[in-house]
Amino acid sequence: MRFDTKIAVLLRDDLQVWQRVNVTAFLASGIAANPELLGEPYADADGTPYLPMFRQPVLVLVGDSDVLAAAHERAVRRGLPTAVFTEELFTTGHDEANRAAVRAVARDDLKLVGMAVHGPRNAVDKVLKGAVLHP
Repeated sequence: MRFDTKIAVLLRDDLQVWQRVNVTAFLASGIAANPELLGEPYADADGTPYLPMFRQPVLVLVGDSDVLAAAHERAVRRGLPTAVFTEELFTTGHDEANRAAVRAVARDDLKLVGMAVHGPRNAVDKVLKGAVLHP
């Protein structure tokens, strides 16, 4: 099935494995804040309920810090819904501290380690120019 929109996570290519997993989870939760992107709840054959998930696939890509900075600039310029994860968030312990750490740095000075973006397929493809699929 081909979707009109795309959800993508872009990670800096020098992250450790545990960081990649952690950052991806946090960034996906930001995109999931849009309830229109979620499907219906799941249930198994015994009727055990499970939470809904995205209606469409999530692509995970990697790039160096320059690719990440350029993608961030393009996403912001296009006004696409974007979630960010900065280096500082590895040292914070809760949501309020996370928001304060991002708020303390000007947009062009953010030390991004990852971002997630959602929008029309073509727009997201242009935003992610230079990134490659995560191996």
